[in-house]
Amino acid sequence: MIAPDVRPRWPQGKVGCMALAFDLDGPTGDAMLNGTIWQKPEYFTFGGYGPFRALGRLLDLLEQYDLPATFFIPSWVVEQWPQQCAAIVEKGHEVAYHGYRHESFYALSGDEQRQVMEKSRAIFWQRLGIRAEGFRTPSGDWHQETPSVLLDAGVTYSSSMRGDDRPYAISVPGYQQPLVEIPGKWEMDDYASLAYTREPNFPQGLDRTASYALTLDNWCREFDGAMDEGLCLTTLFHPKISGKPGRILLLEQFIAHMRQRDVWFARCRDVAHWYLQEQRHD
Repeated sequence: MIAPDVRPRWPQGKVGCMALAFDLDGPTGDAMLNGTIWQKPEYFTFGGYGPFRALGRLLDLLEQYDLPATFFIPSWVVEQWPQQCAAIVEKGHEVAYHGYRHESFYALSGDEQRQVMEKSRAIFWQRLGIRAEGFRTPSGDWHQETPSVLLDAGVTYSSSMRGDDRPYAISVPGYQQPLVEIPGKWEMDDYASLAYTREPNFPQGLDRTASYALTLDNWCREFDGAMDEGLCLTTLFHPKISGKPGRILLLEQFIAHMRQRDVWFARCRDVAHWYLQEQRHD
């Protein structure tokens, strides 16, 4: 039995969709949440390097190749580096929610999640003048109440789960419009290949980063496989990891490879809008 063709109908007849996305975490995360970061200047500067130094290189690279991208940003980072975050918007990219201080949403109650989203919405509006449509869970998982919390906050889509290679709908009881999910995969997370910190020891047990040639090969194979099947691929890249001088060259090689295919390069919100429009027509 031959499986039915599940290829989405991408705009302008493109063969697949690539939604470049970066998590501009800065120094937020567990060490900030438990307070130990204030005793570890090395870790704070490791995180701060992302918005302070690496972001500019990434924006220049995207401009050079005329590519759109989505940046998921904890709102604490927006507070601390407002000019850098405003530059993302000014250059036509999308900015979306990523918690306040990179909280683990699966560990928060519904009310606590609402407080984080309300705070983030206020900061995005005050500092950037936008109402974001997207969300990526900082913790790689979420609480059962998260979808309804996101819809209440005006969010159209999430890029948090792993349930498909295509956008899909998450129906939420009591809400007419579903939450669109643009799933990612850990294979496209630069932490898996390129991240190493000494304090804290993360990824735990690793003593070196992967070969850049192997990393590029892995990313290209994931991209080619997705495009061969006409699917949607997004990234979980981090400026503080892949925005360094040598790794910018790695990203440039990856972009050159991707541009060989007739692919729809899109912001995540554009993918969500397309999906909702297609769903109405089906």
